[in-house]
Amino acid sequence: MARPRTTSDEAILRAAARALGRLGPGRLTLGVVAEEAGLAPATLVQRFGSKRGLLLALARQAGPGARDHFARARHDHPVPLDALYAALGEMAATVRTPEDMAFSVAFLQLDLTDPEFRDLAAAHTRIVGEEIAALLESAASAGSLAPGTDTAALARSVQITYNGVLILWSLAGHGDDLVQTLRADLDRLLAPHRTATPA
Repeated sequence: MARPRTTSDEAILRAAARALGRLGPGRLTLGVVAEEAGLAPATLVQRFGSKRGLLLALARQAGPGARDHFARARHDHPVPLDALYAALGEMAATVRTPEDMAFSVAFLQLDLTDPEFRDLAAAHTRIVGEEIAALLESAASAGSLAPGTDTAALARSVQITYNGVLILWSLAGHGDDLVQTLRADLDRLLAPHRTATPA
């Protein structure tokens, strides 16, 4: 009879995410994750096969995790544009220092060079774009955006702004609050599209 698992895969992946945030993918080892999770390294090998397998498992969480950010934002903020700012702000808040961004860029190298990682990153990017577009469409329906606003094109611009702010802040603006910087740039982007009295 198989022994029951005392630590779930979800708990291990949370431990892996914490370790990844401290060390980045290059310095991450199964031993470090095992210590963080309070397990033997052999357990991680049994569950995930290798460091690559563990990182792939983390990458698979990114798309559903993005949907969770937007779902929480919708729940907490009934006004669509408020929900948009909240969701993107929550996602950006995981980057606290330029080093955090460096680790994200290191993971991006995997996304760009490994087909399995690239497929997962593309799915994450698509999901974020869909969620942004849905909130902008809701904002247009609520009268917060001017009639005729191309919400699909605007969603792309919002997503580009979000990613661009992360890079620029990491390079030059890390003395400022990242979430407030993002909010200010989104304000400038959306200002021409807002109605005079947003709903």
